[in-house]
Amino acid sequence: MGVLSALKRARRKAEYLLEVATLAEAGSYEGTGMLEAALLLFLIAISYIAMALFSKVHPTEIMSPSFMLGIIVVSFLLSTGIAIVAVIAGVGGGVLFTPIVLGFTSLDTLLVRATGLVVAMFSGLISTGPFMRKGLADIKIVYFCSIPIVLGAMVGAFSAVYLSAYLGALGDAIVRLALGVTLVFIALMFVFGGAKTEYPEVKHVDSFTKRLRLSGSYWEESLKKLINYQATRGIPGFLLFALVGFTGGFFGLGGGWAVVPVLNFVMAVPLKVSAACSGVLLAIGNAAAIWPYIIYGALLPLFAAPWMLGQVVGGIIGATILVKVKAAFVRYILIGILFLTSIKLIIRGVEGIFGIDLPIF
Repeated sequence: MGVLSALKRARRKAEYLLEVATLAEAGSYEGTGMLEAALLLFLIAISYIAMALFSKVHPTEIMSPSFMLGIIVVSFLLSTGIAIVAVIAGVGGGVLFTPIVLGFTSLDTLLVRATGLVVAMFSGLISTGPFMRKGLADIKIVYFCSIPIVLGAMVGAFSAVYLSAYLGALGDAIVRLALGVTLVFIALMFVFGGAKTEYPEVKHVDSFTKRLRLSGSYWEESLKKLINYQATRGIPGFLLFALVGFTGGFFGLGGGWAVVPVLNFVMAVPLKVSAACSGVLLAIGNAAAIWPYIIYGALLPLFAAPWMLGQVVGGIIGATILVKVKAAFVRYILIGILFLTSIKLIIRGVEGIFGIDLPIF
């Protein structure tokens, strides 16, 4: 009995030391965040100064270097603003980027959707960093959910390329109309979705999910205790993630608006674990969905780069602001943007399909 007691005390002490080391490591990472942000901003400034020097190059008949530089700078600033709102509101950057650009510009829909996937991927990676450093992402849940997301995203991306290749301008109009309707659904989900469940209670675990052993634990700093959880309803979750992947791959939205609700509401995964897994799943799904667009030539690095950098900078700024601002206020702004953009998309879709010009904004 004495040996057993000594072993238990040693185990508890080891767990305590491991926990302290983990928290200390997380704190050291967070302490270097400002240095990383300053270095990133410095490199971006140097890059833009270098590009500005090319404005002295003799212009071509297509586009002047000064005009191109202006597009890059404006894209970076808009991406930074979108990332700030997206991080504070708890959604992926693609949810705002793709609808806004498709609704208020005449850019090719495939180009916008391909860039939207890159934006969503980087938005997820940046926003989930602190969760990953504290070990909140459950690798078993990520492996299980990534299968339907990748399959759905690939099918959605190939469908988008096929529709654009065979329907042309009509296909673009259909995409804008369908995206507008989808955006209305997303906005309504934010309005009537209700409060998220921080620690869902699981009353029954189906045999399929139990065999997958989708359970785990994490240290909840706010409660100063270990939280144990057990996922459930694996089959409905699998099917819903396939749908989320298809929507993200087809429209270039990513799936941040849907991944967390499916994990939290349907599969009863704690909110923090759901948010941590969401970023990883978005990165995996969007990395797969981007390839059909790349093969088709729809991803232009010069167009995507400033939007990608803006997501990094905006993600860091948004995470800093999140501590001081009321997220509910930003949530109302997000809902307003979604409704306004959805109306514009629906109008442009109807105009393109029926060949009419509606006298609305």
